[in-house]
Amino acid sequence: MAIVGIAALYPGVQGPEEYWQLVSEERPDTAVSAAAHGRGPGLGISPGLDDMEVDVARFGIPPAQAGSMARMQILMLEAARQCLADAGHPGRPLPVERTDVVTGTCFGLDRQHANALRVEASRYAREVERAALSAGADRESAGQAAEELRTLLARRLGGSPHDRVGEMASTIPARIATAFKFHGRTLAMEAADATSYAAVAQAVQHLRGGLSDAALVVAGQRRESPLFARALDAKGLISTVSRPFAADGGGFVLGEGVGALLLKRLSTAVRDGDRIYATILDCSLRHDPRPGPFSSSLSVGLRRSTAADSLRAAAVRPEAIQYVECVGSGVGQEVRAELEALAALHEGAAAGSVAVGSVKDRLGHTFANAGVAAISKVALALHHRRIPPQWEARSPSEFERSGTPLRLPGASGPWPPGDEGRPRRATVHGASLTGTLCHLVLEEHPAPEEHPAGQGHPVREGHDGADRLGRAPAAESVPLTRLPGDGPVARYAVQDSGSASVSPSDGEPIAVVALAGWFADSPDAESFWHAVRSGVSRIGPVPETVLDRDLYYAPGALSLTHSYTDQGGHTTLPAAPPPGLRITSSRYASMDGAQRLALGVAAQLLASDAPHGASAVSGRGLVAVGSNLGLTRERRANAESSLQDLEETVAQLAALNGLSPLQKKSLLTSVREHMGPPDEAVLPDLLDGCLAGGIAALLANEYGLDAVPLAVEAACASSLAALDMAVGALRSRTADFAIAGGVELACNARDMVLCSALGLLSHSRNAPFDAGADGFTPGDGCGLFLLRRYGDALRDGDEILGLIRGVGASNDAKSLIAPDVGGQTRAMERAFAQVDFAPSAVDYLEAHGTGTKVGDRVEIAAVARVYGRAPRARPLEIGSAKSFYGHTFAAAGSAGLLRTLLAMRERTLPPNTNLRTINPALDLAAVPARVSTEPSPWVTGPGQPRRAAVSSFGTGGINYHVLVEEHVEEHRGGSR
Repeated sequence: MAIVGIAALYPGVQGPEEYWQLVSEERPDTAVSAAAHGRGPGLGISPGLDDMEVDVARFGIPPAQAGSMARMQILMLEAARQCLADAGHPGRPLPVERTDVVTGTCFGLDRQHANALRVEASRYAREVERAALSAGADRESAGQAAEELRTLLARRLGGSPHDRVGEMASTIPARIATAFKFHGRTLAMEAADATSYAAVAQAVQHLRGGLSDAALVVAGQRRESPLFARALDAKGLISTVSRPFAADGGGFVLGEGVGALLLKRLSTAVRDGDRIYATILDCSLRHDPRPGPFSSSLSVGLRRSTAADSLRAAAVRPEAIQYVECVGSGVGQEVRAELEALAALHEGAAAGSVAVGSVKDRLGHTFANAGVAAISKVALALHHRRIPPQWEARSPSEFERSGTPLRLPGASGPWPPGDEGRPRRATVHGASLTGTLCHLVLEEHPAPEEHPAGQGHPVREGHDGADRLGRAPAAESVPLTRLPGDGPVARYAVQDSGSASVSPSDGEPIAVVALAGWFADSPDAESFWHAVRSGVSRIGPVPETVLDRDLYYAPGALSLTHSYTDQGGHTTLPAAPPPGLRITSSRYASMDGAQRLALGVAAQLLASDAPHGASAVSGRGLVAVGSNLGLTRERRANAESSLQDLEETVAQLAALNGLSPLQKKSLLTSVREHMGPPDEAVLPDLLDGCLAGGIAALLANEYGLDAVPLAVEAACASSLAALDMAVGALRSRTADFAIAGGVELACNARDMVLCSALGLLSHSRNAPFDAGADGFTPGDGCGLFLLRRYGDALRDGDEILGLIRGVGASNDAKSLIAPDVGGQTRAMERAFAQVDFAPSAVDYLEAHGTGTKVGDRVEIAAVARVYGRAPRARPLEIGSAKSFYGHTFAAAGSAGLLRTLLAMRERTLPPNTNLRTINPALDLAAVPARVSTEPSPWVTGPGQPRRAAVSSFGTGGINYHVLVEEHVEEHRGGSR
């Protein structure tokens, strides 16, 4: 993979040239560097990006939406623009139809905090009014005080109907795609401080799999609230000084930054005449699953094997590496483990032959941005052919050992070529506090005069072990034999060796070997199917504990402070951890509700009495969970912390001037008692409960899975985006098993108020495809699926519940809100490009089916374009789980896939509910299609497996379409 564009936005730095100047100076005199060495504005804090000016108008953003945008969204737009400009665009065109945008952030965004505080402030104002009455104020003064406080906070926090869209992490890549007309995949990711490494790995996987032709990776971190640093400090990770390689270090300085990388396949970049900073030969992730509170891996053996495996995959020997960009966390135990693993990997190399460094000496720890910051530094160093210096407060003892191959370059110097003319090569290490390890191998790209375009890249010569270029022999792979088919389905044979491989473009089927779900009042898959089969909706009034009707419910009117509906598919969360997990009650209580629900569903998925065997979760894996990247736990903790800072404001309210100082003190004491005491001590468990990536990390760690945990947000298509990542990992053989799905608890006052403000919710109940459909109803839920390659599942005799045959994805690149026929059509066509059957062979479509008139009409129009091209033997059946469980946002795709697989298992076409009269504006006859309200037998032609499709379309023009096929039992003998 070629790095053809770089953007760098850091305090005092704009652009790759200024960034290179920062990292190549021996003693940089900048505010951020001063803070990193104990001369900054406060404990463990470096300067931020608040002063950086960005011209929002250049991106064509409507003024009505501009005020609702998160600051991170603005910065990432600018980083994307600078990265594309650095690569020569728009003068040099990109393949916009197949350009992906992957973003990475961690913790909540400022607009999420403001919106949560604005909603929570209504409760605070009510308590102020009640306390004022108790303290002696008259009813009129108490009411005026509450209203004065509401007005003051509304002015301070802002508010707009577009707040729900503007606050979402997935709106950021969607906004970038819209601004630059990119129609590829768009998704936001989070994996704690491994976030940007995971984002780069995902981009590399898409490029190598032929799913995209270019990928823009943008990763950023801001200190959106003081709670972020306090939560890290509670885990003992924050220090007053940055000493990346200190064996006795106590942590890191927390920095801010936004960076971007534009990646292409090397052959494409050479063909296009791109300036190439460096090439990525390998990008590997591993996970160290340890139960208990999150912490970085201290395993020297795993760190060494991760690096060794990555070098082997790149066909590069350790002795060919001249520079290592380390994690350099500054946490003593982690530093010692990292350097010990490095010394062991490079054992036998000449003393001081491997230079090491960490950009944390200049930036501090930029968390979600850390990987992009490190990769950009090394790519620029390879491009300039200079070893960057390392700035340490004092020399660490690790480098004083006699004979160590590692050295700390105190000064910048020329980067000599490798022995015998080998290219300059470096590695980049990453790690996360959830236990993930990352390793990249980078190589210089020859200048044009050294390597004329069209002659091929010299490092691609010979994998015969001759080592002229310092490469190791390539690892062997055993192909999965594709047999001649006697029907519409490609057949695959399992090799005697038990190993299988097929190129991603071949579309090897992916088997679903287990499933589990919990939606509304259906706590497992069987009760879910029973509810669907019954035809009775599970939507109803949400509990008062979820929606305080006195505060937040105002039927019939659009408002920035109230919801006009009290309906939802609410679920009661588990009260205790699943049996067998050693999770303390205090830690469990500190978890976000989505984390607790996902743990419960995972217990069903991985139950010891499940039909799949232990081999189903053996080898290396992936846990990809679709989720809102701003969890409720973090938003609520931030809101509570912010409300505690309002006491001085309350005491100065004009309406309370009639109260004495003693009465005001009594008032504030009463408010404190009702709102909860000030949280002066942030506990270590808080951080774990605030991480969206912590959902997947909990599953991996508590169940001991050797699986990389990731959170993905693609708006309402998040579950299918997670499924897409899992399918890609299995087909590319970076994973042997995968758990994928989604979780979200959409029944909460904040989301109901914000969605009502934009008029998105139904005034009654979700009724997809009905003439009276007027919006969606929120729902709670989680669905998870255990996936394996088809050949592996056949070999091990797993129960196969269905096959994922194709996944198509696209972005409309038009509007963040209005759906687009063209964009949805793209996703469908891309899914069918991966399979050997036509749309006319699909029997059932589990539609997105939001229940909005425009959304339903656009979706059916897109279906007609793709599924109506050829005559059908019978009408396409269309349905949507939302009529039963409401719209579960990030979990919506998992609800649809769960319903589809259960229907396939039961050989029953599922019914719809809340449907009285089909919307006459839906041109079902153009497909032709029908929407049924009664279950019916799912029949198919002789020798034909049942086939279905599942759609999810998200805010921001994000579209996913999945093709599912029945596994036919008679082919279990080894081929199909």
